[in-house]
Amino acid sequence: MKHLVLTLAALGLAGSLAACTKKEAATETVAPPAAPAAAPAAGMAAMPMAADARMAEGTGTVTAVTADSVTIDHAPIPEVNWPAMTMGFKASPELAKSVKVGDKVAFDLKLQGSAGEITAITKQ
Repeated sequence: MKHLVLTLAALGLAGSLAACTKKEAATETVAPPAAPAAAPAAGMAAMPMAADARMAEGTGTVTAVTADSVTIDHAPIPEVNWPAMTMGFKASPELAKSVKVGDKVAFDLKLQGSAGEITAITKQ
């Protein structure tokens, strides 16, 4: 059935093209210019997020730090129904450098699926 519909659509397009003559001028549709973007807002609300991305907040103790991640033994995070556990989160190099093992922290997460990225972290 799908093949039949595609074939009929192709035949209709071919028939339309055959009806055109060389003397007719081609016309091109130009899209109107895009509206100017609004000024970005400050804070977490300004962060671009995928449709399934969510924001959450947590507290815990840093257990490991690498150049681009921070592992935290965190308290429950109710926004995503996570119990207390130890997890590694992606973090920018600047955020990762701002903490060390043993620091008690509060942090903001951008979550997409089961992966989380620290967007802000502060020592408590």
